[in-house]
Amino acid sequence: MSTLALLILLIGLGIVAWVSARLRLSRLAGEERTHSLPLYHGWYVALWTAVPPILFLILWVNITPALVSYAVIDTPVAARILPSEPLERSALLAEARALAKGQIEAPFNADARLLAPAYAETQSRYDLGATALALILAFAGFAYAFTRVRPDFRARTRVERIVMAALLGASLVAILTTVGIVASLLFESFRFFSMVNPLDFLFGTRWSPQATVLPGEDPGFGAVPLFWGTIFIGAIIAMLVAIPLGLMSAVYLTQYARPAVRRWMKPILEILAGVPTVVYGYFAALTVAPVIRDAAAAIGIANASSESALAAGLVMGIMIIPFVSSMADDSIAAVPGSMRDGSLAMGATSSETIRRVLIPAALPGVVGGVLLAVSRAIGETMIVVMAAGLAANLTANPFASVTTVTTQIVQLLTGDQEFDSAKTLAAFALGLVLFVVTLLLNIVALRVVKRYREAYE
Repeated sequence: MSTLALLILLIGLGIVAWVSARLRLSRLAGEERTHSLPLYHGWYVALWTAVPPILFLILWVNITPALVSYAVIDTPVAARILPSEPLERSALLAEARALAKGQIEAPFNADARLLAPAYAETQSRYDLGATALALILAFAGFAYAFTRVRPDFRARTRVERIVMAALLGASLVAILTTVGIVASLLFESFRFFSMVNPLDFLFGTRWSPQATVLPGEDPGFGAVPLFWGTIFIGAIIAMLVAIPLGLMSAVYLTQYARPAVRRWMKPILEILAGVPTVVYGYFAALTVAPVIRDAAAAIGIANASSESALAAGLVMGIMIIPFVSSMADDSIAAVPGSMRDGSLAMGATSSETIRRVLIPAALPGVVGGVLLAVSRAIGETMIVVMAAGLAANLTANPFASVTTVTTQIVQLLTGDQEFDSAKTLAAFALGLVLFVVTLLLNIVALRVVKRYREAYE
């Protein structure tokens, strides 16, 4: 039985268990008062029936490919035709597996056709075993929970504990994922810094990474041009576009626009957030960049590049306007009307009320929107690749080609790379620096938000 069919069967058994438990409680209780509603008894039995086999099925799906491969390798056919070289053996086994599952029709290696029947037979045997074990777990769980259904059973307490455990597990997923990301960055970064001096990496001005670091030579891992390019495009040019336009859009929509205009303009503005970044990249490379190059040549700027920081920053700023505008809009709209009315009653004009009352009171939300926009800009890759180029130049000329940290991470990890070279491990060091900078920005922003929140509470 396929995994999907078995999953549907287990869900069906859970529904049957839910109905059966409710009927059993109704029959046993009669006129007697029960501790928990029939709903909780139904969910208790249903969870015991469906959850253990589904968890087993998830585990089984992840370990089955390795078990099947080991079983196939032990067959006489495999012992005769499998090559001794690990990469060739893995490629042959992968083709045989795909052929057995019907994913391909003509394998590159003809020997895969000889292994495919063994794969199909072994997979079928393991699927049959998984089906039997899952059904045994389902019926065992049903029998255990069904016999506990009685009027005095505290089913609600048990169900609430199960739900609480599920919520705790969902919360731990994010925490453990963050811990795993940080641990992997630290481990690989320490490997990189064992090959390259951290001072050369953090303060060096030449970025030309090499796979092998030779003693006495410049390793070419000076990341200052990358840091500057990231700040120049994402935190300066893009923010100079996004913050004023986004904030003024929010002020207009909340304070000046008629309701009919707001109903149309706000969704249209937020459509910008749903446009794929590759579309922005094409727009920047094919439309904005040539216009900026021609304008630079017209005003006498020599050697203006068709790939420039200004082109990428302008388009990136347009892309993140909805992040600033939406957060600022919600924050300004959430300011109590009494503060606005009190300012107007004291004789302040609408512009003075907005500048001196509404914006400071909504500053926590505005800062949150700006931080979200900065994070989005710093992590952007496609626009930079297509409009700013890949040259690691340390320049303040907005018409020159520059690159960013995220773009270089993609470049370093693209293709078949060995994770024992300094060139590949440099991507993790760049990621670690980016992570630390983002963390510091969040800490500063939280302090600013806390200060203004205390002032207006």
